[in-house]
Amino acid sequence: MLFDKFSARSLQLANHIVMAPMTRSRATPQHTPDAMMATYYGQRATAGLILTEGTSPSPNGAGYPRIPGLYDAAQVEAWRATTAAVHAQGGKIFVQLMHCGRVAHIANLPTGAEILGPGTQTCPGEMYTDTLGMQPYSIPRAMNEVDIAHVVKEYVTSARFALDAGFDGVELHGANGYLIEQFLNPLVNLRTDGYGGGIEGRNRLALEIARATIEAIGADRVGMRLSPYGALNGTGEFPEVREQYLMLAKSLAAIGLLYIHLVDHSSMGAPPVPADFKLKLRAGFDGLFILSGGFDHASAEQALRDKHGDLIAFGRSLLANPDLVERMRTDATLNTPDMTTFYTPGAKGYTDYPLLLN
Repeated sequence: MLFDKFSARSLQLANHIVMAPMTRSRATPQHTPDAMMATYYGQRATAGLILTEGTSPSPNGAGYPRIPGLYDAAQVEAWRATTAAVHAQGGKIFVQLMHCGRVAHIANLPTGAEILGPGTQTCPGEMYTDTLGMQPYSIPRAMNEVDIAHVVKEYVTSARFALDAGFDGVELHGANGYLIEQFLNPLVNLRTDGYGGGIEGRNRLALEIARATIEAIGADRVGMRLSPYGALNGTGEFPEVREQYLMLAKSLAAIGLLYIHLVDHSSMGAPPVPADFKLKLRAGFDGLFILSGGFDHASAEQALRDKHGDLIAFGRSLLANPDLVERMRTDATLNTPDMTTFYTPGAKGYTDYPLLLN
């Protein structure tokens, strides 16, 4: 099943394999994609669907050094090389829109940008900056309703830019402790207004962004990544997690969202997403369901046979094996990812992983 063609709604894919979004920090210091990125994604375009690394829809959202953006004309033009490279190989590609919110340092943002979040609580820990090295996260400004309306418009503009740049759709990053999940998670969202204070309020921003993006570019071009039970960037499990995410999934289904992309980082030491909850979430959402989290050929095939998901996302194995599809098809040995080059500038550990025939 894994290597069979997949067809549903807008997706006509060569197989059931998805390239998971992975931050690689190879854009320019101005958050503009470069030619290496086109090579990188083009090399991996035998996957049925590519989801790009997190790409900021706003200058305020570019919290890390050298992550790409999609909020100005130069970035739109630069991304066209990547989408063309993927389409030339017969692949499909969605851009993941990721507003970092409070997961940021001011030194990483463009001039004039500011760090925003649901409140003024600083993300715990430190992050890397090119100019100052490791630094504590910067203090965010609490977003008011004008800020919230503005960020929704930024997502809409970025989604339209995505189509102009040749992308087949967008994935809204509602996981891993970034802005959308900062509002979803009560350990971060301490608000008592209409964007907090309970399940409905905490779900509100995610639904407003999804609804507005769908209205702008169509439901068949919009998915969302979610990480219930995630524990990144100050998030974590909370008593209402099941009730909240089941309600969110039902609401996303009602507005026609193309897919939910479920994150389970237990293979990397995070708390697992309970198996029974995954099944309930899938049952409560009538769109497509993408599974991710430590899959190999055998476990991916099993998940598809058991109908636990429609598509399977692969991360580090695709990072290190541009020809992962063929390697899995032939049960060939896989390259080992070089973790020291995950976020470093340059081609090493990026576009130089060997292919089977080399």
